[in-house]
Amino acid sequence: MSEHLPETQYLDPEVLQKLGDLEWVAREVVEGLRVGSHRSPLKGFSTEFAHHRQYSPGDPIRSIDWRVFGRTEKYFTKLYEAETNFDCHILVDSSASMTYGSGKVSKLEYAKFLAASIAYMVLKQRDSVGLSVFDSEVRAYMPPRSSMNVILEIDRMLRVTKPIPKTTIAKQLHDIALMMKRRSFVVLISDLFSDVDDIMSGLDHLKYDGHNVIVIQTLDPYELEFPFKGTWRFDGLEGEEPLTTETDRMRESYLAAMQKFLDTLNARCVGSLIDFTMANTKLPLDAVLSEIVLKRQNLSAPSAQARS
Repeated sequence: MSEHLPETQYLDPEVLQKLGDLEWVAREVVEGLRVGSHRSPLKGFSTEFAHHRQYSPGDPIRSIDWRVFGRTEKYFTKLYEAETNFDCHILVDSSASMTYGSGKVSKLEYAKFLAASIAYMVLKQRDSVGLSVFDSEVRAYMPPRSSMNVILEIDRMLRVTKPIPKTTIAKQLHDIALMMKRRSFVVLISDLFSDVDDIMSGLDHLKYDGHNVIVIQTLDPYELEFPFKGTWRFDGLEGEEPLTTETDRMRESYLAAMQKFLDTLNARCVGSLIDFTMANTKLPLDAVLSEIVLKRQNLSAPSAQARS
């Protein structure tokens, strides 16, 4: 049996990369998160009432419909849409820009950890999860399934992908939207290095089709901080010409342009009722997942209370 790693270490992305087994990684990340109010992180993703079922030992007491009990003297649990036949579809951007990493973990590797951890959360709730991998085209599509083998499939699908420069994101999101047969929670994991209007075109298509959309923008700390000093040659990963420059001359303008891009993207997502989280790849995965869970719980709480 392998030695159990300290909690403050095993959620660190560089430590996770050394473990190898993606299912083990996902389990460690999620079980570290599933404490207290985070026992079932995705249960709050949808609070639209669906139907009742008879209460079973282990069901939360708060889920009992006391009005029905008053009429029938029998315990029934209120089920919401996410608890009935919940599908989650994870979209992973595998384009060339996602291969960048200033440390030992690239954005694509970090995206794989995130995808596996989210899949594990969904599967632990006995719901279904699917996966799409895309760059300039949709390279792989797996419809939602409820088997833990999904996590191994995520690993396989991302290992065999050969990242190439992407042109737009919208086309791939449009294509994936046409493949999905029913309303789902859609989780997009990408660095989103594309035109904002193009990105929103694809995301709005998913929203129009009735999907609940979550966006996780995965960025390397060097992309956010631009810590370079002196003269550097920057090679474009998306087909751009190499650029050799004195970094001090461009740091201020680069950081201003990056901040404007992030602010615009965040504002547009908020305006379209799309959850947006920025994931810095130097952060432990549980920190990113906790932020996503907290957002979902805050969104679901008012409507859940209104229906109780």
